[in-house]
Amino acid sequence: MKVALNMQITDTTPHPMEIARKCETLGFEAMLVNEHMVVPVNPKVRYYYGRPGDPIPEYYAHFPEPFIALAMAAAVTTTLRLGTCVSLVPEHEPIALAKEIGTLDFLSGGRFMFGVGGGWLRDESEVMGVNFPRRWEITVEYLRAMKELWTRREAAFQGEFVKFPPVRCYPKPAQQPHPPIHIGAGDRNAPCDRALRNVVAVGDGWMPTLMTPQKMAQELKTLRRMCDEAGRDFNALEISIALGWEYSREQAKGMMREYEAVGVHRIIPTIGATGFDDADIIEKIADAFVD
Repeated sequence: MKVALNMQITDTTPHPMEIARKCETLGFEAMLVNEHMVVPVNPKVRYYYGRPGDPIPEYYAHFPEPFIALAMAAAVTTTLRLGTCVSLVPEHEPIALAKEIGTLDFLSGGRFMFGVGGGWLRDESEVMGVNFPRRWEITVEYLRAMKELWTRREAAFQGEFVKFPPVRCYPKPAQQPHPPIHIGAGDRNAPCDRALRNVVAVGDGWMPTLMTPQKMAQELKTLRRMCDEAGRDFNALEISIALGWEYSREQAKGMMREYEAVGVHRIIPTIGATGFDDADIIEKIADAFVD
């Protein structure tokens, strides 16, 4: 099973170049980073990953711009894959985002993985001009427009949220037809139907979080049925699961066997920003998860 390391890096954690060198040396398949453009000072919504009343952690406002961080990581590695877990697509202008990703994938030699999300922090989305209730409709349309820009010599698009006449947009991604798109939605509590529909519509893979092997098995049966109905090859999809990081080697290997048995291809331990208080955290995760 592939092991990618996702990290909530900030302006106080180790530098992305240092982290990338370490990840490649220790045998991780990929280095993934998170994204939040801004964090409102007085949000109206609760912290999605906390208990009722928990504030949004301060470090959420300190994430670097992910594509700049990944470009720096690419510059000091040769085989390590680089990706987002996840990029908040509707907060971007899609032509500029397609250009940015095409450039990163081209210059890195085809190493980018595009984990995408719609966002849970409504206040942030609204600051960035997103119609929050329709954020996934926007995300899907943006991705379709971006695919046109990545794959056609002259691309045009006419949608509800993005429109442009025939244009040329280079460099094209090194990966053909484009970097893999992993839909980062769905978890142990939330319904997954929308996430699965979006995988079938525009995804090359699915990247939920904190989901048990038992629930993953049920959801993958549904995803297989949806693919059959839509004429898509379920076996061509890559399935990942993002989890925490505090596991012994015995626990990690046991989980990996369980997830692999139900059809998961990649496990993604995720270091919260506070995890970097341990200077050896990456080595410890490698010891637990990487052969």
